[in-house]
Amino acid sequence: MNTPNKLTVGRIIATPFFMAAMLFEFPYHYVVALVLFIGASLTDMIDGKMARKYNLVTDFGKFLDPLADKMLTTAAYLGFIFVYGNSKSFCWQITAITFLILFREFMVSSIRLVVVSSGGKVIAANIWGKAKTVSQMVGIIMALTAYSAMDIFDGLSGTGFQSACNIVIMIMFWISAVLCTISGVIYLNGSKGYINSSK
Repeated sequence: MNTPNKLTVGRIIATPFFMAAMLFEFPYHYVVALVLFIGASLTDMIDGKMARKYNLVTDFGKFLDPLADKMLTTAAYLGFIFVYGNSKSFCWQITAITFLILFREFMVSSIRLVVVSSGGKVIAANIWGKAKTVSQMVGIIMALTAYSAMDIFDGLSGTGFQSACNIVIMIMFWISAVLCTISGVIYLNGSKGYINSSK
């Protein structure tokens, strides 16, 4: 296994620890979650650049890298469903966003399996897929930064600061959901040849 793929596997291993930091309350747990998420997100940037620069791109990496991204971002969205559990308005929105994202990810993963089983090459993420991933990671980092601030400064919780942050966070999450849907439709359209030829 080459170094970029090891970094990708490391991102997968970090995901359950990140989710645990979000869900279990202990001093500065959002700060810990933020650090873990940023660290894992950096491996996503590094492994791709390293693979392209040193010609270490593999089908295994093409398949595993987006899968690792899905695991990390899905863990974050599921964690925020728990965070917003006491707010009916925000809870239904983050639940709907998570559903759209999971629907798209299951669809894309299924198509990848069809392509591979029919003898085609693994389809790498397109520009829309990359934009979707970047928007998700930026939105999640913004959300975790806001909650880390409230973790550190208790007086911010339940104030206008929290309300304003939640609105901005939800806007970012909806932007990610729209990009996710667009990239899924484009991916589906680009894979029609494999789907139609599969038996």
